[in-house]
This record gives sequence, structure tokens and C-alpha cells, in this order.
Amino acid sequence: MKCGVIGLGYVGLPLLVEIAKRGHEAVGIDVDASKVESVNSGQNYIEDVDSNELASLAAGGSLRATTDWSVIAGLDAISICVPTPLRKTKDPDISFIVSAVEHISPHMHPGIIVILESTTYPGTTDELLRTEFEKSGQQAGRDFYLAFSPERVDPGNPVYKTRNTPKIIGGVTRACGLKAAEYYQTIFDQVVLVSSSRCAEMVKLLENTFRSVNIGLVNEVALMCNKLDLDVWEVIDAAATKPFGFMPFYPGPGLGGHCIPIDPHYLAWKLKSLNYTARFIELASEVNGAMPEFVVSKIVRALNDETKAVKGSRILIIGVAYKPNVTDIRESPAADIIALLEGMGAEVSYHDPLVPEFDEGGHQLTSQPLHEQTLQEADCVVIVTNHAAVDYAMIGRCARLVVDTRNAMRSVEVAGRLVRL
Repeated sequence: MKCGVIGLGYVGLPLLVEIAKRGHEAVGIDVDASKVESVNSGQNYIEDVDSNELASLAAGGSLRATTDWSVIAGLDAISICVPTPLRKTKDPDISFIVSAVEHISPHMHPGIIVILESTTYPGTTDELLRTEFEKSGQQAGRDFYLAFSPERVDPGNPVYKTRNTPKIIGGVTRACGLKAAEYYQTIFDQVVLVSSSRCAEMVKLLENTFRSVNIGLVNEVALMCNKLDLDVWEVIDAAATKPFGFMPFYPGPGLGGHCIPIDPHYLAWKLKSLNYTARFIELASEVNGAMPEFVVSKIVRALNDETKAVKGSRILIIGVAYKPNVTDIRESPAADIIALLEGMGAEVSYHDPLVPEFDEGGHQLTSQPLHEQTLQEADCVVIVTNHAAVDYAMIGRCARLVVDTRNAMRSVEVAGRLVRL
């Protein structure tokens, strides 16, 4: 088959590579000419893509990229993997989906399979894409096939990659679902067909709302334990010994990444139009969103105990990626923590072995080498992201004061003072 992917980011490029590896002719479409040039030259920019595989596929001609939308006219199938951010008002911004649909429409042809993978609210595929594509008189399930399949990317996961993560798919009609599933079965190890595109859209939102709410719960437990002078990590570890009815989640400095802090708001927004308030989602968002301020309050109190003011203090942040062992900084709580500390007059620097540069509030920060002198000169070292590549033993040996938001120092001997979340 001749298959296309619109959007060559964290979701689209790994999918394009898998399509090519399975023997299809793979064509990537992106408005960013630099990404197109990188793909065509075999240069990788996504950490979950094997650089050697991409280079080999590009060199062999089974994978290519373009900014020319007219290639869709010659494709058998196209997957839409464009961003779906939130506006400042926490309303869904589906402008990238709308733009993709507008570019696809002139090139629709009989038999083409169109699959939306971008996370969105239930009803988008049916109400937006189907309505637009059927304006020409073509009918879904007869002239073309339209479905939704939620992306399930977990950056940095060493076990579950694009191919071996079960793939949900639902069509706007039964025929659409069957045809889209038949296509995706040639790419993914396991395809799970559900009854409709709306169901598939809801599956994605349930998955990430589940995580958001449970992280919100455990973050609130951390706040409770702080009030009760209890070690939240000990409480969670003890509870996790129960072999049934409990799944451990862990607190942290706040939510990050493109999915968990954002996706539940798509569901909340949709339900507002139906006069329903998603109370768990809103409460979890409130608790999770307040964690950077709680971390800063911990830092302030820890410095105060050392008879130091925040203003003028030298604070070293360890890790600015949104989660361990990835380069992704989208929605990272580190940005909020740094902004709050700088707003209080602190001199903030950071070390992250995977993020050489970090833009916070319009000014560029550069990762500092982690040396004994750097640690000794810092008034406070704050562990925001617990990358495996960080030398925690050296931190424990050299830092005078450590605020650990990830329990990274749990098995490390600390010479100075340790404050945990």
C-alpha cells in the first residue's frame, strides 16, 4: 500500500517508520520544511525512533517526506497526527486538525482510508471530519473509510513502542472500522476494534484522565502527609504490599508532557456543552497544578531553616524534562518552579544531561555541568526530574541542602540536609 502520515512529531514519525518497516510505501507530510529535510536525509530528531532504521529506510526509498499535500491523491491510507493543544482558557484548539482536513479534502478519492490519531473530544471524527469529507457527495463507509485511533506513545518506554502497543480503532460506520482495522493490522501487533469513533476517542481520554486523577489523589495525600509529619513515600510503599485492590501512584512536582495535563480538559470541555461538570477532572487539575508552588514553599522553608533568604540564594535544579530519561520538556513543572524562584529573587541554574538548553519565560538557560564545586556552591539543590544518568551519590556527598521531589535519594547517603516532598 501507499500510506501517508500527516505531522512528523513524537507520534507521526515513529508511525511512519513502522509503516515503512512493514513493507508499505511511506510518505510523511509536514508544514515544517526542516523536518521534511531531516527525514529525507535520514536524520533522526525523535528519541523513540531508531536512527539507523530511519537512515536505512530513507536511503532505500521506502520512506520519504514532503510539504506537498497533493501526494494524498495517490495514497491508499492517511493518518493524521497533528498537535491538539489547549488554549489559555483550557478550551480545545483543533485548528491543526481543521487545517489537515481542509488540505485532505481536495484530494479525497474512492477507497481512501483516513485515520485521525490526534487526541480530541468525543465526536470530533464524526462531526468535523465526516461532515467535511461528505460535502462533496461521497459517503463514509461506501466511498471512503474514516476512523479514529488514539495514539498511545509513552516516550522513553523501553518495552512498549509503536508496534507492540495494542492499537484501539473505531470507525464512523462499521464498514469504516473494519477497513481501518484491516489496514492497521498490517502495521501493529494487536488491533482492538471498538464500536465507533466516539468510543475510541473516549478511550484515550479515559486512559489519561485515570492517570491525572490518581496522580492528583496521591499528590493530595503528599500534602496531607506533610501536614501530619508523615513520610508519603513510606506510606505508599507499605500500601503497595497489598496484592489486590491497590495500584501505586507516586507524587511529584507537577504534571508534564503533552497528554496527561491536557487531555482530560478535552473531556471536561465537551461535557460543559452538555451541562455537566467533570468534578474529578477539575479537582485533579487544581491539585496537580498547585504542586510547583508547594515545591517552592518547601524550598523556602528549607532555606529559612538554614537562616537563608530565597532572594540571592543559589539554587540548582536537577532535571527539567517532564519525566525521567526523556528529552521532552513540554508542560514540564520545572518551568513553573524556576519562574517562581526567579520571581522571588533566587539565582537559578539547572543541570539536565538530556536537555542542553531550556527556555523559561523568554530567556535561555544552559545546562550546567554537575561538578563537586557546582554542588558545594549551591545553597539548595532541587531534584525535579530523576534521570538515571545523574550522579546522585555525588549530590549526596557534596550538596549542603537537597530538596527531593522524586524520592531519588532514597538509597543514597546524604552528608548535608535532605528534605523530601
